[in-house]
Amino acid sequence: MTAAHRQPPIAFEPEFISGLKDIFEDKIPFNRVLGLEITEITPTQVAARIAMQPQLVGHFAYNRLHGGVISAGLDAMGGLAVMAAIGARHMDDAPLARLQRFSRLGTIDLRVDYLRAGIGERFTLRAQVLRLGSRVASTRMVFLGPQDELLSTGAAAYIVS
Repeated sequence: MTAAHRQPPIAFEPEFISGLKDIFEDKIPFNRVLGLEITEITPTQVAARIAMQPQLVGHFAYNRLHGGVISAGLDAMGGLAVMAAIGARHMDDAPLARLQRFSRLGTIDLRVDYLRAGIGERFTLRAQVLRLGSRVASTRMVFLGPQDELLSTGAAAYIVS
C-alpha cells in the first residue's frame, strides 16, 4: 500500500478517553482498590500504572506484590484494550454511544505467566488487542517493574457481543 492510500491514524476524542478512564478508574471499585491509573488510551494500545501500597503486598518479608494484583491488573488492561479497539471500530458513533457498547464485555479466559517477583514502588501495565472478532477478542498484556523490566505476561479472551 502506498503512502497516498494509507488511512491517517485514528485519534480518540477527549470525551471518549475521559469516559473510558472514568469507567476503569472510578466506576469499577476493585480497580480503585488496585490504584489503577490509566496513562494511555489509543486504538492499538493502552497503558496504566499501579503504585505499591501496603494492602497490595502478597509476601510481607519481601514487600512483594500479590499475584492476584498482577492478574487482576492484566485482566483489567486487556478489557480496556478491547474497549479501545471497539471504540476505534465504531468511530462514526458519538463518543457516548461508543461508551455504551461495553456493557456485555466479559473475560472468557485469562492466562498469566509470573516471570519475576513484583518488587518496587510503581508498576506499568500495557495491553493490545491481537484480534477483534464479532463475538470474541484476543489480547496480550505485560506487567513491568520500576525499571521497565518484564515481571509478568498475560493473554486473554473476552466476549464482546
